[in-house]
Amino acid sequence: MKDLNRLKVVLAEKKRTNKWLAEQLGKNYSTISKWCTNTSQPDLVTLDRIAQLLDCPKSYLLVE
Repeated sequence: MKDLNRLKVVLAEKKRTNKWLAEQLGKNYSTISKWCTNTSQPDLVTLDRIAQLLDCPKSYLLVE
């Protein structure tokens, strides 16, 4: 499957962990892990919340 998001890269750039993001979103760690490996994708509402938490535009989280 082609990568659709850059979540793993952006978390590393922002010095944040999957665990931190899971806690902020109230999601299971395994869900965040699936997003980071592009096994599954967050919905658009969640993507917007992630962008807010990481202080970046939504487009920065997506692969062009």
